[in-house]
Amino acid sequence: MDKFKNYNFHYSLTGNKNQPIILLLHGFICDSQDFSPIISLLCQNYCCLAVDLPGHGKTTVSGDETCYNISNVAQALIDLLDDLQINKCLLLGYSMGGRLGMYMTLYFPDRFEKVVLESASPGLKTEKERSHRLQSDLDTAQKLENSNLKDFLLNWYDRPLFQSLKKSPNFHQLIESRLANNPIELAKSLRNMGTGNQPSLWEKLAKNQIPLLLLVGEYDDKFKAINTEIANLCPVASLNIVPKSGHNVHFENIDKFVEIVRQFYD
Repeated sequence: MDKFKNYNFHYSLTGNKNQPIILLLHGFICDSQDFSPIISLLCQNYCCLAVDLPGHGKTTVSGDETCYNISNVAQALIDLLDDLQINKCLLLGYSMGGRLGMYMTLYFPDRFEKVVLESASPGLKTEKERSHRLQSDLDTAQKLENSNLKDFLLNWYDRPLFQSLKKSPNFHQLIESRLANNPIELAKSLRNMGTGNQPSLWEKLAKNQIPLLLLVGEYDDKFKAINTEIANLCPVASLNIVPKSGHNVHFENIDKFVEIVRQFYD
């Protein structure tokens, strides 16, 4: 059966399709609207394809839960590019979308020219680490299904990773935008495309030949360490630590983020 038929992707295509095309992949609990401020700054020079990933926004999935795992989502997005007659494009992925973007870069290298990975990870290195994280993801998914979504979001963003984000004057606006998601669908995404269920990509990085720009916020110590290791492993990867930002760089320091992305793509 054609797996692509299981996906009804909601997406926006903004800008002139004759310009270089950027595929934008959002993070967990976000949707394609998360990139709207970035798209408004990039669309004069680029055509921006922003997609709601399975479990998020208005994209719907008719298949079973395996349709939410990273390999099937990656293939479905490649099928979407084929459907839109996009043979090769640029890519920008944030957090979960960065992990997905890294997977797509390594498994479909002929489809991407340059790739920006914001606060991304190649996954966990050992089976023990993945097993422990998977149990954590399953527990969190259960909380998602049984909690008020707003309460869940406030707890989610209370983690050390997001302390600088919480100080943003627009933080409550961000929370409100996340409430459009369906917690049952988010839980499916977390169970199947969370870090615990993601295959490790570490061993593939050294052979990657697609230019990678790794963006990390200066306050995000965890992902600075991970991305420093990626940059050391992968000869075509460069690391840029963005000032005045934490995990969500494009929200916390949008002007600097767009400036760096433009320089890299140009």
